[in-house]
Amino acid sequence: MAPEPFQYAVLRLVPRVEREEFINVGVIVFCRTRQFLRARVALDPRRVEALAPGVDLAAVGEHLDARVRVAAGDTDAGPIAALPQSERFHWLVAPSSTVIQTSSVHSGLCDDPESVVERLFAQLVAVEPAES
Repeated sequence: MAPEPFQYAVLRLVPRVEREEFINVGVIVFCRTRQFLRARVALDPRRVEALAPGVDLAAVGEHLDARVRVAAGDTDAGPIAALPQSERFHWLVAPSSTVIQTSSVHSGLCDDPESVVERLFAQLVAVEPAES
């Protein structure tokens, strides 16, 4: 198969919007030609606490989980999750001034969008385990 175009954005936690400081907490990858849309997230409590002590991690986790479920088209995730993939992707990456924001949308070519999710997540989100 020939490489196919894909788009992606990074999910960011912006605990204090006015300060514009953020932590990368996930990626969203969309490949229209492969009918692929996936979000992968991870919340590192140590990083969040270092940036913004007292953030409600449970609430942030729920908001991130909702984005994963919308991307997956989960029938229990509300009306946005029922939209076609392209509309869900555009909703997920729309600019927002809330504590969960996305980067600009970037594009590329890929043979396997699932491997793109894993590669981008490892490069942009995953944190090395703390040394003991």
